[in-house]
Amino acid sequence: MSNVVSINVGRAAPNPYKDEMSTGIDKRPVDGPVQVRAPGPKHGGLGSGLVGDFIGDQKNHGGDDQALYVFQQEDLAEWSERLGRELGNGYFGENLTTSGIDVNEARIGERWRIGTGVVVQVTSPRIPCSTFRGWTGERGWLKQFVRARRPGTYLKILEAGELSAGDPIEVIHRPEHDVTIAYAFAALIDAPELLPGMLAAGLDDLGSELHGMASRGETFSLG
Repeated sequence: MSNVVSINVGRAAPNPYKDEMSTGIDKRPVDGPVQVRAPGPKHGGLGSGLVGDFIGDQKNHGGDDQALYVFQQEDLAEWSERLGRELGNGYFGENLTTSGIDVNEARIGERWRIGTGVVVQVTSPRIPCSTFRGWTGERGWLKQFVRARRPGTYLKILEAGELSAGDPIEVIHRPEHDVTIAYAFAALIDAPELLPGMLAAGLDDLGSELHGMASRGETFSLG
């Protein structure tokens, strides 16, 4: 069964990894239910789609297309083993820690129902930044993370509501194309030859930013 294992909220804290900016990457599980809603635009909106969650760098994070970040418990366990230390739910800065659904094989544009009323759409992979690199404290962390091809996914909120730990996750729409989160991550980071293949997802599923990058052959630079 696919479900939400925990809901994780970050509070504002000083960010030693970026100048003049606070961070909410230290996310901790909270008792539900927690309200989720569309936060509006990345610039000037509410930031996170999870009420009570803080996002410091609203130039690069948050907004409707990055309303929630999801990472799966199975990958947390794998990283715990690789790194030789316990990584708790929320450690990767994820809002939702999940189980039983491979979020990296989700197709861009895929829709899930979580719990009884919340509907979300898979939008894009997480692109690691300098805050994430500094937070883990692991030498060569960004290269390790990129090589694993298991970035987790951002979600857009289509229907707002409340979420609690244990809520089931149901895939209610799976697009016909094969552009997965793992594929998009590779294309956007270090395999630009894959970018033309992203266009199979179309503008409606990719959104204007990713569609434009794929059309122009642009990749993200890791920061």
